[in-house]
Amino acid sequence: MPEHRNLEESSWPVLMHAGPGGRHASVRRNPEEQLVSVALISLLETTLLGYLSYKGNIWEQVVRIPFLLEIINAIPFIITIFCPALRNLFIPVFLNCWLAKHALENMINDLHRAIQRTQSAMFNQVLILISTLLCLIFTCICGIQHLERAGNKLTLFDSLYFCIVTFSTVGFGDVTPKIWPSKLLVVIMICVALVVLPIQFEQLAYLWMERQKSGGNYSRHRAQTEKHVVLCVSSLKIDLLMDFLNEFYAHPRLQDYYVVILCPTEMDVQVRRVLQIPMWSQRVIYLQGSALKDQDLLRAKMDNAEACFILSSRCEVDRTAADHQTILRAWAVKDFAPNCPLYVQILKPENKFHIKFADHVVCEEEFKYAMLALNCICPATSTLITLLVHTSRGQEGQQSPEQWQKMYGRCSGNEVYHINLEESVFFAEYEGKSFTYASFHAHKKFGVCLIGVRREDNKNIWLNPGPRYIMSASDICFYINITKEENSAFKQQEQHRKNHPTRLFYHGPSRLPVHSIIASMGTVAIDLQDTGCRSPNAATLTLPSEAPKTGRRPSIAPVLEVADTSALHSCDILNDQFEDEATPSDEEVLNGLEYLKGYPPYSPYIGSSPTFCHLLHEKVPFCCLRLDKGCQHNYYEDAKAYGFKNRIIIVAAETAGNGLYNFIVPLRAYYRPKKELNPIVLLLDNPPDMHFLDAICWFPMVYYMVGSIDNLDDLLKCGVTFAANMVVVDKESTMSAEEEYMADAKTIVNVQTLFRLFSNLSIITELTHPANMRFMQFRAKDCYSLALSKLEKKEREKGSNLAFMFRLPFAAGRVFSISMLDTLLYQSFVKDYMISITRLLLGLDTTPGSGFLCSMKITEDDLWIRTYARLYQKLCSSTGDIPIGIYRTESQKLVTSESREIASQITYMVEKYSPKDLISFMVFSLKSQISISVEEWEDTKDSKEQCNYRSNHRNSTSSDQSDHPLLRRKSMQWARRLSRKVPKHSAKTAEKISQQRMNLYRRSERQELAELVKNRMKHLGLSTAGYDEMNDHQNTLSYILINPSPDTRLELNDVVYLIRPDPLSYVPKSASCQKNSFCNAIGQDNREETQF
Repeated sequence: MPEHRNLEESSWPVLMHAGPGGRHASVRRNPEEQLVSVALISLLETTLLGYLSYKGNIWEQVVRIPFLLEIINAIPFIITIFCPALRNLFIPVFLNCWLAKHALENMINDLHRAIQRTQSAMFNQVLILISTLLCLIFTCICGIQHLERAGNKLTLFDSLYFCIVTFSTVGFGDVTPKIWPSKLLVVIMICVALVVLPIQFEQLAYLWMERQKSGGNYSRHRAQTEKHVVLCVSSLKIDLLMDFLNEFYAHPRLQDYYVVILCPTEMDVQVRRVLQIPMWSQRVIYLQGSALKDQDLLRAKMDNAEACFILSSRCEVDRTAADHQTILRAWAVKDFAPNCPLYVQILKPENKFHIKFADHVVCEEEFKYAMLALNCICPATSTLITLLVHTSRGQEGQQSPEQWQKMYGRCSGNEVYHINLEESVFFAEYEGKSFTYASFHAHKKFGVCLIGVRREDNKNIWLNPGPRYIMSASDICFYINITKEENSAFKQQEQHRKNHPTRLFYHGPSRLPVHSIIASMGTVAIDLQDTGCRSPNAATLTLPSEAPKTGRRPSIAPVLEVADTSALHSCDILNDQFEDEATPSDEEVLNGLEYLKGYPPYSPYIGSSPTFCHLLHEKVPFCCLRLDKGCQHNYYEDAKAYGFKNRIIIVAAETAGNGLYNFIVPLRAYYRPKKELNPIVLLLDNPPDMHFLDAICWFPMVYYMVGSIDNLDDLLKCGVTFAANMVVVDKESTMSAEEEYMADAKTIVNVQTLFRLFSNLSIITELTHPANMRFMQFRAKDCYSLALSKLEKKEREKGSNLAFMFRLPFAAGRVFSISMLDTLLYQSFVKDYMISITRLLLGLDTTPGSGFLCSMKITEDDLWIRTYARLYQKLCSSTGDIPIGIYRTESQKLVTSESREIASQITYMVEKYSPKDLISFMVFSLKSQISISVEEWEDTKDSKEQCNYRSNHRNSTSSDQSDHPLLRRKSMQWARRLSRKVPKHSAKTAEKISQQRMNLYRRSERQELAELVKNRMKHLGLSTAGYDEMNDHQNTLSYILINPSPDTRLELNDVVYLIRPDPLSYVPKSASCQKNSFCNAIGQDNREETQF
């Protein structure tokens, strides 16, 4: 104890003087002049800065830590000038490290201010944290080493070791301070560290969290060395994000691209979870910011981006406001980065002309209504387009036991590709030959479908320009195939190609068996009558007349290398139509059905593409457009009273927006036969505007009615009982809901009600969310639907982009969601022609010389063609049409709840009753049915004699019903007990009561619904003759085969999709002049003959 006290008493002189033992921890006074000069300069600088920053309170400058440190380190040096005895006094010069830290912070701030760098908060905070930590460790090391000069005399390394162990809270105990000043210093340093470091870490963590929310920056170095695209959205939903990522990265050459998302809102939990997946976290960068701020565009390095995708928020209540935001974003990006390609999605067609400068624009309502319109005349067009614009390898459904699912899934992998003709192996040999010749032979050899072409010096794309078009080496060919030519398994021998150009070897998915090639060639004999084209009004292909005489298989004419001009003139479709219009029938004159062809004189919005259409000579008065109200011109108040020859098309929409105009135009296009035009009835929740009526009053047989699909009376008045199609458009007011997927709830329930009331009605529905397609025509106890649900889950687990494709309503084209077309904009980044081709197929654009999409139905008279390859040859050699796919309807054994209930009842009766009782019951039931049918026939006899109209209803699936409700069962028990109390008058009366009772017991839910509809029709004064009871045509399914293999067998009722050549490209000079005279009648520009 005395020795320790003597050690502490003897240590103070050592600590106060910088002797020889302390030269590692203090600064020696050699040379003194330099040290004093530095101290004096530093003190004067600090005093001057304090004076300049003086703001009225001297203590603010004096008590600052940098000023106090300067006083502690500089004043002793100045004192030694006047007192030489104090020159060996120890001065803690190592505390100047804190002054160096303060100077470093000021220097960095001045540097950032000079270079105008604003995004440096994180860098500054990290720099402050690191410098603070180093200063603490350095101060502790030097202080411990100096104080332990009176104890263990530690070296600098030992002091470093002790500080690291102490600050890491390990404390091995091998190096410890011996004197209390050292221990006090350790306590002080730990307290300082516990106060200073947590504050620094908290600020750093706050900045890091804010940076994670905002996304930070995309570095300039990465932008210059790597490729990236920017996605600008108002709010990012998980479905939109996954659709974009799956479609964008489906292309092999885009695997090295980065996606920078610029969104003004914070990431939600689902998006954050997805972006943490390694597959996306390395390639997707989320930046929170606005496209209207140049600062945020600079963060995203928009000027170095390969492309910018700007998407509108379709779930907004005010869709016009959403479009305005999209327009401003497009303008801001174009102003900041003029050279960045823009891919813009717009909702309303009237806002499209504001962004015409964009490289690619997709207007949602234009595509939606045009697609729904074509669904009415070309079934499942929406499914056809959706499958074409989705990237798929055709692997969906290949593990399914169902044959139709394998074919449907394999054909869904077909997409549109392009290649230069002179560089192509598929089409190079057809240089100098006609387009139809090249299309047919390319399909016969390689299984590819050539659908269009573009000249090298022309931006316009021609779909099936016809047999007059001669292929040239510089043409760009557009074809449909599962894979593009560069990736196909095509092999050839160069020597064989030179010597035998037609002998090529192909080992791909479209490989043709020998028997199919032989079958596709037909017979050698040429049937001259096949060179003439069939009438556009004909529903079938003409059977050659020589076939019955010779007794051999009918022949098909070969496809000519160069078209015969005389034969083509005889195939002029417009000639026949002009003749019909020149000599209209008496019935057409009386009914005022004389139409002309021309461009509509009034368009409801700026930017609509002019389309040659069927028009009236004079516009219809607005009062005559109202279907359910008579006027001074006509007294009709329901659709049945008009006596339409063709079945009507009903469109149920909330408002008559400008996009609805694009539903009418494709159905009134000039190439639609006049006698096949269907009346159009618009069932609107709100009355239309006057400018919309001005646009539709020139079209024939277009009417509107204010009503709702919720009201059965409105449906009956607009003619739902004899309608060809019922199109239910998604309502804008219901697109937004608290629970996102509930936005379609009202539409789904309303359509299900329509489906139950009118099972033969073909209903085409638009939904907001594709995931809700599983609720369309919902049957809870349908085993087949449950099996399809499991198949969808398996395909989704495999990463398929088309997991929903096997749902029966989608495969049949009866349901559609506009979000499915988002991939069209994404795919345009690689295929810049996809939007143009889709617009041509839908009839939104009409390029002179380009063909149009139509369809034909295979009847019994057409089955002699047998295979798809022979049909391809027949069409190319006669009309010049190019088939691109088949819409097939098949019978399927669907196990419904009703069939299971009937089977269980039969089993129960067989087990309980004897054969004799069963025979008696069957005879009694047969008598009851005959009696009931006679009574119903007598009730409807008068109404059937008065009505000559008879509608044809399409087959559709039906939902399950319950044949024995509890209430009906109890009422029958009550009636049975009551009958025991009533005396029996006669056998005839008892038999009649028994028959009525059994009829009531056996009446199903569908019969009740039919009775309800008939009663409402009678109440409204409508004839019930056009309403047929629901027939049991439930066991059917429909699907699409895009570009099927040539040996695919044709089946009865197949609908073949065709791209038919433009009739105007064949019009002679005289016919062209006659057409121009019709156009001049409404003051429109003339359209000349197409020249290639």
